[in-house]
Amino acid sequence: MADRYDPRAIESRWQRLWADERTWEVPNDPASEIEKSYVLEMLPYPSGEPHMGHLKCYSIGDAIAHFRRRNGHRVLHPMGYDAFGLPAENHAIKTGQHPRDSTEASIAEFRRQFKEWGISIDWTREFGTHEPRVYRWTQWIFLRMLERGLAYRAEAAVNWCPKDATVLANEQVIDGRCERCGSLVEARQLEQWFFKITDYADRLLDDLATVSWPEHVVTMQRNWIGRSEGAEVVFRCESAGTDYPVFTTRPDTLFGATFFVMAPEHPDVLKLSDSPEVRDYVNHAISSSAEDRGAEDREKTGVPLGRTVTNPVNGEEIPMFVADYVLMEYGTGAIMAVPAHDQRDFDFAKAFDLPIRQVVAPASGEVDPDAPFVAHSDDEVLVNSGQFTGMPSVTGKDAIIDWLDAEGRGHRSVNYRLRDWLLSRQRYWGCPIPIVYCETDGIVPVPVEDLPVPLPDVRDYAPQGRSPLAAAEDWVNTTCPRCGGPARRETDTMDTFVDSSWYFLRYTDAHNDTAAWDPAVTARWMPVDQYIGGVEHAILHLIYSRFFTKMMRDLGLIRNSEPATRLFTQGMVIAEGAKMSKSKGNVVGADMLADKFGADTARMFILFAGPPEKEVDWRTEGAEGIYRFLGRVYRFVTRNAGSGSAEGASDRKVLRKLHQCLRKVTEDFETRWHFNTCIESVMELVNVLYAEEGNISGGVLQEVAEKLALMLAPFAPYVSQEIWEEIGREGPVFRQCWPSFDSEMAKEDEAEIVVQ
Repeated sequence: MADRYDPRAIESRWQRLWADERTWEVPNDPASEIEKSYVLEMLPYPSGEPHMGHLKCYSIGDAIAHFRRRNGHRVLHPMGYDAFGLPAENHAIKTGQHPRDSTEASIAEFRRQFKEWGISIDWTREFGTHEPRVYRWTQWIFLRMLERGLAYRAEAAVNWCPKDATVLANEQVIDGRCERCGSLVEARQLEQWFFKITDYADRLLDDLATVSWPEHVVTMQRNWIGRSEGAEVVFRCESAGTDYPVFTTRPDTLFGATFFVMAPEHPDVLKLSDSPEVRDYVNHAISSSAEDRGAEDREKTGVPLGRTVTNPVNGEEIPMFVADYVLMEYGTGAIMAVPAHDQRDFDFAKAFDLPIRQVVAPASGEVDPDAPFVAHSDDEVLVNSGQFTGMPSVTGKDAIIDWLDAEGRGHRSVNYRLRDWLLSRQRYWGCPIPIVYCETDGIVPVPVEDLPVPLPDVRDYAPQGRSPLAAAEDWVNTTCPRCGGPARRETDTMDTFVDSSWYFLRYTDAHNDTAAWDPAVTARWMPVDQYIGGVEHAILHLIYSRFFTKMMRDLGLIRNSEPATRLFTQGMVIAEGAKMSKSKGNVVGADMLADKFGADTARMFILFAGPPEKEVDWRTEGAEGIYRFLGRVYRFVTRNAGSGSAEGASDRKVLRKLHQCLRKVTEDFETRWHFNTCIESVMELVNVLYAEEGNISGGVLQEVAEKLALMLAPFAPYVSQEIWEEIGREGPVFRQCWPSFDSEMAKEDEAEIVVQ
């Protein structure tokens, strides 16, 4: 049958032609005056094969890229791979391959499938973060941060994943568990490398007002950064000879502090008391999630440390405890407990028979003796507060801070929930940290001219509790760049999120061998105009990449302060009620759908499943309906190309539906990206065409066929190009302007009015 829809033949033909003609390449043309548009999806982890979540993300991004090209923009739409890190390494361990071999094989599969899907990628800019030509510049950025004091090494209590055998940043711990494997996280005291992201906390907060991001992502970032204003107050433990600073937003309640509580993860807990009871309590507490520990209705438990601290405002010695309701991520990991004005402190005081002293009261003086007074109102006054008694709480707060400052016992302070970014990983597959350790010179950076520090091959790369690189003695043993004496290389590798915090800059100048990028070239493309990816990266990748962007602007390397002007977070593809991911073992391969029905069907089906910001619960049954619909479009156009009467009786009806469809698709593209309703509108148009077939003039048939190809191209590129050629049009359909609609033509001739 001449009009039989054969996606395999159609798609393979256009794949070859687009590759030969290098259709999607865009040069860095400094003379171009065409408005740029940088459309970017978050780069994938190349571990295994692409799944339906990748198909959804890149189908959304490709539709946007096509729409912007067709509206006169010069579109940069690149592709790369987040190739270092745990996902790729764990996949290699699972399959028994070397991570490099496994990663390269996975990248080849991603590339093959993306090309088969017809995603309009500029493949000349492709790279993986594991390539020496790329991680050379990751190491260079690290050295620039070291020079600026933003990279440092320190001993600290860290999160340790026993299954992955590596430390985790705070952002990679979800409810006390590893965000990758779900194992309960342990606390360990280790010396590690950190990035000083806290130096940028205020700018990370303030600049959220300058971007057009989903409100829920903005809220998540604001809450994670967690800015609070108050005071830092010093409590001294004389028996240990140590000062313990505490951050509080209510210094007006200091006279009511009757005990002192430290988080189980606090590095000094076991120094203050190494009793079996304390040690057992700490080990048990840190295996519980932060959410459970922080619940207000949870039974309060703790263990005395056998020490006291001095309350700085009244000189009272108050007992010290370790208790799991205090979290290390808040303030300094220690709190002054004010049971009369905090519910959790109140419950703890009741459980341990500790004093409860009211120091803030409403003007009426009436409070419930069986509950803490936690209300905050303008008429509160201080009571039982020494020389500050009788002051309004608001002014008393400032007066107490001023007194503390004058006495050297505290000061005004701003606290953040955000902690410095722990970037060391005790794993093999990652970017080596360009540092050597010399007995004479200490910590010494590798000279820039010696980059990259190569990642050596090792026989055993499985997690061991220490970096597998430590076993590569020939690589580890080196000479000090300063004194020429013996030295040892750093054997930890960098967190994979370091790579993804700057990759979008490299795309703009991907073949530069003398610099990470040319600032003039990058300035022509950055910031990313439309970024697309999963909401699960709202805290990790999106905060880290914003930090890197600001830092590199401060270094004079770029001009933009934010990585992306606009952000879209697509809904997850779930299977059996859970997010589809390799770590959960519930992945449905996207190639299965494309192989059976064609890439156009796969792309349209995932976009037709619902609004792109919503979750899709994976079901394969609907794909056949999309396949039949594309067959109907193809058959109608091929059957009617060049035919039609001189004047069709149904012309007005068909044209009205055509312009209504054009209006719907255009407006949905420009506002909310509900591609499912766009596709539904095109389906309604095709139903009208079939109903009126034989009664449509040749001119209207040509117009409808042309505009069908133009509208369908962002969703189904292959069949659109095929019918564009079938009706005698020349050149790529993607080079054509987006069709306009006629508002008058779209109006209905009749309206049905209900009268009661």
